[in-house]
Amino acid sequence: MDFLCELWRFMRVRKKLWLLPIFIVFLLLGGLIIAVQGSALAPVLYTVF
Repeated sequence: MDFLCELWRFMRVRKKLWLLPIFIVFLLLGGLIIAVQGSALAPVLYTVF
């Protein structure tokens, strides 16, 4: 949690708020890959990407 607070402070101070959507997309895609790793949806997901 400390890492997220420090990252937020860095983006706010350095005016790098445009990085926030990129981090959100990376987190969502990573979570999606982890969630369907053992399920039957894994082959479908890998063909989409």
